[in-house]
Amino acid sequence: MKKHNLLAFILLGTVLVSCNSDKKATENLFSFDSAQFKEQYQPQESLSLALKNPENKKIDSIIYYINDKKIGAVKGSDKMNFAFADQKLGYQNIKALVYFEGQNTEVTSRVELVSNIQPKILTYTIVNTYPHDLKAYTQGLEFYRDTLIESTGNGTGNGTGLKGISSLRKTDYKTGKVYKTVELPESVFGEGCTILNNKVYQITWKNGEAYVYNADTFKKEKTFPYFKPEMDGWGLTNDGKNLLMSDGTEKIWFVNPADFKEVDYINVYTANSKIKAVNEMEWIDGKIYANIYTMDAIAIINPKNGAIEAVINLGDLKAKVTQHPDIDVLNGIAYNPKTKTIFVTGKNWDKMFEIKITE
Repeated sequence: MKKHNLLAFILLGTVLVSCNSDKKATENLFSFDSAQFKEQYQPQESLSLALKNPENKKIDSIIYYINDKKIGAVKGSDKMNFAFADQKLGYQNIKALVYFEGQNTEVTSRVELVSNIQPKILTYTIVNTYPHDLKAYTQGLEFYRDTLIESTGNGTGNGTGLKGISSLRKTDYKTGKVYKTVELPESVFGEGCTILNNKVYQITWKNGEAYVYNADTFKKEKTFPYFKPEMDGWGLTNDGKNLLMSDGTEKIWFVNPADFKEVDYINVYTANSKIKAVNEMEWIDGKIYANIYTMDAIAIINPKNGAIEAVINLGDLKAKVTQHPDIDVLNGIAYNPKTKTIFVTGKNWDKMFEIKITE
């Protein structure tokens, strides 16, 4: 190496070390006054934001952010209050950008926003009971006109170990007769489905892709990759504009149907805790009705903030279907706008129930 190149390399290294040292030096100058924080907040509460400044640095201004969105700024070291009223539930990542003595640095922390709603417990009455394919490992259920569209997975069964074939189906809900079927490859595990603008959207569990079909012909038109790598597909519905997708966590994603890209998300919470394993979903009168995997109930979720507002107890339905080795959990919600009733079933259930909800 020539002498001048060696000198430049040494000088560059010195500058980088100096910059990193300066950054580290400023990182620990300030911290949030955690004595002002609680671990959990509710939407009616406010967060008091203030910084500790043990070295009494002269602060010019502070810009505050919640979940990377600017919420305001203060001069000097003034305090700031932030009301949680319009925030989505879940962890709130707090950041302060501090300007002081010609320099700036960031300070971070987080708190959790939980629901302040005690969910109502709702019951139901059975209006009708219809036959349902006992071999259907139900993952998605939705009405399209007078036809029931159903998406199934290839469950391995609880007792027999027999593996099914995932499919998309058109069914006469009154007779249980399946009159059109598209089977998926054995390597694909079908999950939730929904119908929007004459298109059927079907997601897959571990394959990382969604399929789009013509609702009348069932001809596959598109395949979309998921917007996150190694993302699970669980439940699917729509609000008339966006698709709503669950992934087995507490999250429900709002997805653009044109390209399957993320638009937004909510975290599902009850009072004090997040609720994971959100499964099959249905959009009914501006609310999300969702199966929670392994629970014999349906949660009614506020789509704006993720709060569970009510729970429908369906605990005794499973006892009303034929008991066999492969019977599995409650899963499948379809709303019929003509009758204003809800149709529910389960994985490998031989019956589907039309129900009305009561307080």
